[in-house]
Amino acid sequence: MKEVIQEVIKLLEDGQPGVLATVVRTKGSTPQKPGAMLLIREDGSGVGTLGGGCVEGDIWFAAKEILRLHGGPEFKDYFLNEDIAARDGLVCGGTMYFYLEPLWQPEEFLSIGTELMDAYEGGAPVGLATVVKAGSGGSKQGAKLLLRMDGSTQGTLGDPDLDAKAIVVAQRVAEVGNVETIAANDGTEVFVEGFTTPPTLVMVGGGHVGKATADLANTLGYRVIVVDDRPEFANAERFPYADQIVVSSYDLWTEHVSINVNSFIVAATRGHRYDDMALESALTTPARYIGLLGSKRKTMMIYRRLIQQGTPTERLHQVHAPIGLDIGGLTPEELAVSIMSEIIMVRRGGKGGPMQMDDWFVDRAASIVERSVTV
Repeated sequence: MKEVIQEVIKLLEDGQPGVLATVVRTKGSTPQKPGAMLLIREDGSGVGTLGGGCVEGDIWFAAKEILRLHGGPEFKDYFLNEDIAARDGLVCGGTMYFYLEPLWQPEEFLSIGTELMDAYEGGAPVGLATVVKAGSGGSKQGAKLLLRMDGSTQGTLGDPDLDAKAIVVAQRVAEVGNVETIAANDGTEVFVEGFTTPPTLVMVGGGHVGKATADLANTLGYRVIVVDDRPEFANAERFPYADQIVVSSYDLWTEHVSINVNSFIVAATRGHRYDDMALESALTTPARYIGLLGSKRKTMMIYRRLIQQGTPTERLHQVHAPIGLDIGGLTPEELAVSIMSEIIMVRRGGKGGPMQMDDWFVDRAASIVERSVTV
């Protein structure tokens, strides 16, 4: 939520109050997931979203009350029952947990916020742990611990053991921008967020499938880097939204691109021998995802050569090839949906299967209707 943090910093620099509301935990089906943020200003305007509907409206009202009364931080849960779902068009059956943080001490958040923005803009990733719910121990609600990748920290959660646990989690989530919750035995709850560059699609090959995939990735909010050895296929006119365009041979392209574990590489060049070089180069990077477009036969040929060259089979097991989810796609645009669906699955931890309810749920709905008619 780069835009929200950016606006928080601007608000505090202007000396204006606000409340930062964050989804810290969910159960069941909910309109937003942990990490979603909403900044509520004193004038009632806001940046970000918590999912809309009455959920967001109630949190908005609670934030306004905090500002009006000059109150402290709050931890709230919100159960999405069937009545709420029917009224607002939400998916029912879930529970959302929110942390509302009034920004009364601007100097404290500004120092942390600057490092968060640095991480978003290409600096070293950082992890931020916040006590969102105080238990019976010594941790105070709102206490923060910032972890940097060099091992240094800023702040404390008020308990050495909890600090140690938070540091381990922060190291895990920082580089990929994930979130996790720590529940201590004394009832304390800590929300740990990772801050890093936005997810980046590295599209190696600017042909029809590459263009469609890059277009979709841009729509989904990914940074896009395009690599091709042909200037007519790798240029700002063809990819006006690209953060970086590289014209390079496929065996040297990684020398021109900065790749971290929040990068997703798709190799889809114009031919077998180019895919071979593109994949070999990709395997030298720490990218979280590497996918290769093409048939199983072509993939096996490439794998055989790479193994002969000394590439460990364990490394090849990590390649997604043939790339994408099996949705029957044929056109470049359909293949792009397949590819980006698999990338989203890897990034978000999904399973890639259909979400359709089984017959029990349909029969259950029918029985409820039948009972209501007979009453």
